[in-house]
Amino acid sequence: MPISIILPAKNEAPALRELLPRLRQARPDDEIIVVDDGSTDDTPALCAANGVRCLSSPYSMGNGAAIKRGARAASGDTLVFMDADGQHDPAHIERLLARLEQGYDMVVGARDWSGQAGVGRGLANTLYNRLASWMTEHVVPDLTSGFRAVRADKFREFLHLLPNGFSYPTTCTMAFFRSAYPVAYEPIAVARRVGKSHIRPLRDGVRFLLIIFKIATLYSPLKLFLPVSLSFLGVGLGYYLYTFVTAHRFTNMSALLLSAGVIVFLIGLISEQITALTYKRSD
Repeated sequence: MPISIILPAKNEAPALRELLPRLRQARPDDEIIVVDDGSTDDTPALCAANGVRCLSSPYSMGNGAAIKRGARAASGDTLVFMDADGQHDPAHIERLLARLEQGYDMVVGARDWSGQAGVGRGLANTLYNRLASWMTEHVVPDLTSGFRAVRADKFREFLHLLPNGFSYPTTCTMAFFRSAYPVAYEPIAVARRVGKSHIRPLRDGVRFLLIIFKIATLYSPLKLFLPVSLSFLGVGLGYYLYTFVTAHRFTNMSALLLSAGVIVFLIGLISEQITALTYKRSD
């Protein structure tokens, strides 16, 4: 089974200097691709020195864009994605592949709380995990892990859905669940990253907030819109009963709340149909 290992990298030379020799030693027969996302360090030279294929971009296009470029260029039937910052141990790749052979289409290396990059990130990821678990009705212990093994043909079905930014793990995980491709989670330990993270809390905080809504809209929009619709309808009916008892009239606010409930429900219904078409395969 040909295997391609893809590492998106942006100025990760200090980590790659140690990681690439270990990776080449652990996986001597696998294709290794480093996608250089506009780095200004010596990433290409390190790749050449270790016999690793390097795909360089003239400017940074984002982590997700690097993943997509690597997936398109890879020749393996199985793709393994791992971070280039030294967090992931090449020895764990075999564990992911072993689970993949049990009949899964994607196996994700799941971190525990000790593997989170700070309390804030840990709390945010816990929220994402619980929301994803509720939406999919499957236990999702780590929605945002960048260490995963997937079947190449299945993964490439969703390249058009993947964003160019940092939320590609979220998108592809929800896409696999939506398409009924079996997903497994393998507990792993991660090391502290080498260097500073490229994620900026203020700038990317809003993006991560949008991930919450993307999780819902990618999987089942009506599951998000229906509770909101029912809330508007409930408040509208409650307010109407209050004004009917106290003033014996139907107010504009009641009409607005009830109308909002109906409109939100219809938007959710349309979104559900669009989502179904999005995941329809064109053979």
